[in-house]
Amino acid sequence: MKLSQIRTLNAWSAAITKPHRYTYTRTYPTTLVNPDGSSYTIRYYEPRQIITLPLNIWTLSEAERKAKLEMRKPKSRVKYQDDLDDSYDASKYLKYVQKKK
Repeated sequence: MKLSQIRTLNAWSAAITKPHRYTYTRTYPTTLVNPDGSSYTIRYYEPRQIITLPLNIWTLSEAERKAKLEMRKPKSRVKYQDDLDDSYDASKYLKYVQKKK
């Protein structure tokens, strides 16, 4: 009589034990953040610390969608123009300067 080992696989075996493979791919623990703010740790093939999933703006209300689209637009910079008055006359202030002896 020949004895063989039989593995019974179910939905919990991957969560409790390691992945059963002959060749293991290198994975890194990475935090995945959902658009609603919830997060969990996954195994990712690149060494990243955090991955943020994009927000689907079509699921938002009209006011929230407009606010998010305005935030995505580039901010306009205010340009300052220097209006210099070049009517400075130094001879008007000579009476305040004292000559040193």
